[in-house]
Amino acid sequence: MKILLYFEGQSVIGRSGIGRALEHQKRALASVGIKFTLDPNDEDYDILHINTYGPRSISLIHRAKRLGKKIIYHAHSTEEDFRNSFIGSNQAAPFVKKWLVYLYSKGDHLITPTPYSKKLLEGYGLNQPIAAISNGIDLKRYYPDSKKEQKFREYFSLTRNQKVIISVGLFFERKGLIDFVTIAKKLPEYTFIWFGDVPMFSVPPKIRKIVKYDHPKNVIFPGYIDGDVIEGAYSGADLFFFPSYEETEGIVVLEALASQQQVLLRDIPVYHQWMENQKNCYMGNSIEDFCLWISKIVEQEVPDLTRNGFRTAQSKSIMEIGRELKAVYQKVLGETFDTAIYQRVIK
Repeated sequence: MKILLYFEGQSVIGRSGIGRALEHQKRALASVGIKFTLDPNDEDYDILHINTYGPRSISLIHRAKRLGKKIIYHAHSTEEDFRNSFIGSNQAAPFVKKWLVYLYSKGDHLITPTPYSKKLLEGYGLNQPIAAISNGIDLKRYYPDSKKEQKFREYFSLTRNQKVIISVGLFFERKGLIDFVTIAKKLPEYTFIWFGDVPMFSVPPKIRKIVKYDHPKNVIFPGYIDGDVIEGAYSGADLFFFPSYEETEGIVVLEALASQQQVLLRDIPVYHQWMENQKNCYMGNSIEDFCLWISKIVEQEVPDLTRNGFRTAQSKSIMEIGRELKAVYQKVLGETFDTAIYQRVIK
């Protein structure tokens, strides 16, 4: 078989979780020997595996149908995770939902990252089979490396004893950015670093104000940073704190787990079934919860959960995702497929 992987708007959202998902798909397919192309003009393929939602995406879907190709829509987005992001996102959200339902209904099979997002899609009235397959994680890339950790500390001129809490995400209220800064004000003894970026004109004024100047001195917004510095930050910080209110998975959480870092999350439905408070992470629901957990984790007053977290990341390795994608592809093409794997992702 041969798969056409399609991703529209790389320059706009390529740095987001969806952008990294495409890279993971490429590696996952290569790991199980499945041929793929990224060229939308290539007609020699069996399945269109589409990741995005713009006008070129729908045009490619119509073309694939005319050619008699099978279509798998990768449902990375929902109405719920569109809210509280860009300017006007809440007003536009109901229309975005209608557009997403229209697009997703074109697929012969849907894939979405978690059982939670699968449940949301089923609530939209979509009737196709829906597989819950993680976006996966490249374990080798995020394995702790002392040289990368040193580059991270040098980049930010951190002292040996300076305690650091990091987060990674776009500048969205939904991501918990406001709470991140509020908590930093309450814990001035620690350094808080938020990695990520988004065009400032696209976010509400209150977010723009916080990022540009209305934050305490112990908060750093370095923008988008790739490579050794961010990878060193994941393992070299004292805590990964991700207070997001809504996710379809949260690739950055997998990256932190793979880095064998302590992880503190908001207790929201997307983590149910794979993240468990005080087992492979810590969870909170309020500013008070988070302040208490941060102090205890950073000062090593609670158990180290990094080993359990790493095991969770291992279960979502690139190769495992490759096997799961292969089972779905074979099912869609009417070929013999691994029933056990398919049943696991479809239930």
